[in-house]
Amino acid sequence: MNRKISSSSFYMEDKDEELVRLKLAIRSASSPVTVAAPALPPPQQQQPLLLSSSLLSLLTHPVPPSLLLRQFFPPTSLPLEPPPSPPHPSSHLASTNSSPHPSSHRASTNPPHPSSRRASTNPPHPSSHRTSTSRQNVEGPLRPSQTRKSPMRILRPGKSETIPQPYPWATTRRAKVRSVSDLLSKGILKITGDVQCKRCEKRYQIEYNLQEKFTEVNTFITVNMDNMHDRAPQIWQSPILPNCRFCEQNNCVKPLLGKKRRINWLFLFLGQMLGCCKLAELKYFCKHTKSHRTGAKDRVLYLTYLGLLKQLDS
Repeated sequence: MNRKISSSSFYMEDKDEELVRLKLAIRSASSPVTVAAPALPPPQQQQPLLLSSSLLSLLTHPVPPSLLLRQFFPPTSLPLEPPPSPPHPSSHLASTNSSPHPSSHRASTNPPHPSSRRASTNPPHPSSHRTSTSRQNVEGPLRPSQTRKSPMRILRPGKSETIPQPYPWATTRRAKVRSVSDLLSKGILKITGDVQCKRCEKRYQIEYNLQEKFTEVNTFITVNMDNMHDRAPQIWQSPILPNCRFCEQNNCVKPLLGKKRRINWLFLFLGQMLGCCKLAELKYFCKHTKSHRTGAKDRVLYLTYLGLLKQLDS
């Protein structure tokens, strides 16, 4: 009995020792490991900040920003070039599409036809060379200066400025009448002209008193000159015609003109019927009296009245 108890006690002691060892191992594993911190160097004494003279001047005396930019960032002499823009994808596609087709390359390698070679060796036609040189002469900067033509036309062959005297109050020159003083000195006091009624078609002569009619027309021009503005008034463009002696119709007797060189200019002036003339007949008068004859009929008619007034008042 004692032997059994001793053996069991030894067995229990061995177990207790193992338990103690396990407890010690578990405690050592679970306890935190303390790491010693490295030793820091002793603090050094800070040195005072030393500023340069330029920085001190900037702090004490403020400088405008523009001067600072010029000092630290001087302007460059060369202009800044913009960065190159990347190529557009469409241009790349166009360049790839414009590449020659292999079929066209094969066609270009074929030798030219002998007929086309013979046609290219033919010399150009001389007419084409003449046309090209004429175009160069026309379009070239050096062209002969053209003198301006005189506004007064030269008479055609067989024509002259002198004509037979058509009326006693006219001269031997075209569209030229004598002055009033000359006519009165020669005893010409009445001016006659041929007329025709537009209704009964009777032809006869009308007589005007030279002194009275000239004074009447001269007064009308002097009074209304400023309101005309170099144009004939309406009463001259559509003149009031005389009444017929036979059918007694009002405003129906028109003057008979005939050829241009036989127009009775003084009779039409005194009766203020120059508006019955056509534009070509009025231009004929201005042409031979060296007056301006371009423009509308009212302007040429106005110049005709002034031209006759100048001839009569000379």
